[in-house]
Amino acid sequence: MKPFSIAGIQMRTSSAVPNVEAMKTKLDLLMAIYPWVDMVMFSELCAFGPHIVHAQSVPGEFEQEMCAMAAKHGIWLLPGSIFEKKEGHIYNTASVIDPEGSVVTRYRKMFPFYPYEVGVTGGDQFCVFDVPDVGRFGVSICYDMWFPETTRTLAVMGAEVILHPTLTGTIDRDIELSIARTSAAVNQCYFFDINGLDAGGSGRSIVCGPEGRVIYQADVNEEFIPIEINLEKVRRSRELGVLRLGQPLKSFRDRPVDFGIYTPGVKHPALESLGPLIKPARVQELSELEVKDETRSPHEPPKHDLSRHSGIITSFRPPSEQTE
Repeated sequence: MKPFSIAGIQMRTSSAVPNVEAMKTKLDLLMAIYPWVDMVMFSELCAFGPHIVHAQSVPGEFEQEMCAMAAKHGIWLLPGSIFEKKEGHIYNTASVIDPEGSVVTRYRKMFPFYPYEVGVTGGDQFCVFDVPDVGRFGVSICYDMWFPETTRTLAVMGAEVILHPTLTGTIDRDIELSIARTSAAVNQCYFFDINGLDAGGSGRSIVCGPEGRVIYQADVNEEFIPIEINLEKVRRSRELGVLRLGQPLKSFRDRPVDFGIYTPGVKHPALESLGPLIKPARVQELSELEVKDETRSPHEPPKHDLSRHSGIITSFRPPSEQTE
């Protein structure tokens, strides 16, 4: 099998100024240190940060610059994602560029991080592409992996490696690390989850192998993460089982049941009862406090001063420095 290496770049990013020149510098430095790397990927929204005010047309100048960098180094390149503006919609879009500097495919994030990634429309097309003489790769972005159907679909489409740029700076990063391991194991594939720093996230990028084992987990500093993969391990895992035990993809293929919850148009009472997809608000807390005040003894002094909250309303606001 032809050796193939993928490097993730975990770098500091700003939402106040573009990070494109810094990305170029990091890429030049990585290739100077690790000239054997075949593919490089950055984190989600690395180039311009997590604000939709930076949305731009795709194809556009940024993509052209990244095509030139891929051709300069003769590498496959996934330069994170940017907010794409098209026909009145904004998408979170990643481009995949080949070593000749041509865009081979683009992917629009299916699951924006609602209700925080405000104003962004989800895509509706899965993304896989082939690297000749190597194997098939799939792309997903950040919150997509919280929906196991996305990674499973990519695996069923033949993806042996999932490239997953991420922007997570919130306290659920530990959960995401467990999802990355699980996604690799249950789909018997490599999983590259590359996060950013500062406005770009809290780091701790992770690379997992086809049996769910952690190949490498970064810390919270800038890092180059070059990993040589062996797709024969994927193929043997899928043929013989995870640790020569469970064979989830074969079992999924041979399943005796259809999953009725996915039937279009069918209402599910348990889901409908959850209420709207909105941010938790202090109004809910105030309601609970008012109930407590109503149940207290008449001779008991008030526990809370609610007067200063009388003008509170719920609202949607774009995130400041964090999105997923």
